[in-house]
Amino acid sequence: MSGQIDWAELFFSSTGRVARTPFLVAASLLTALALVYEAAMGPSLHWLTGWFVYPGLLFSAACVLSKRLHDRGRSGWIAAIIILALVVVWPIPAGFLDFAFAIVIVWAAVELGAMSGEQGANRYGPNPAKTVQA
Repeated sequence: MSGQIDWAELFFSSTGRVARTPFLVAASLLTALALVYEAAMGPSLHWLTGWFVYPGLLFSAACVLSKRLHDRGRSGWIAAIIILALVVVWPIPAGFLDFAFAIVIVWAAVELGAMSGEQGANRYGPNPAKTVQA
């Protein structure tokens, strides 16, 4: 492992593990893309073009979340719950159900953004934070 991140694999593959820093960069990039898209499109264009933009963003988000969950030793399928919570709460939580999903998002932020990955290899692959010594 040379310490290089394959960004295409990060955004388009759900297998393997990813360290915390590349995850935070990728999650920030996806969030920024969603915010810029929503700010740039008017309501009528947003409704028409959203059918093409959001599936790609959600797929990339699922891949990135899945890899980070793998690094924490968890199943990648938990990404579906996190993405559902993001869709329900976006852009502003309004009701009690939104509050419950906001708790899921806070848990995910702490679990994936603040805590380090499992030490050593796990069933999803080798530790991405380890550097190979020559």
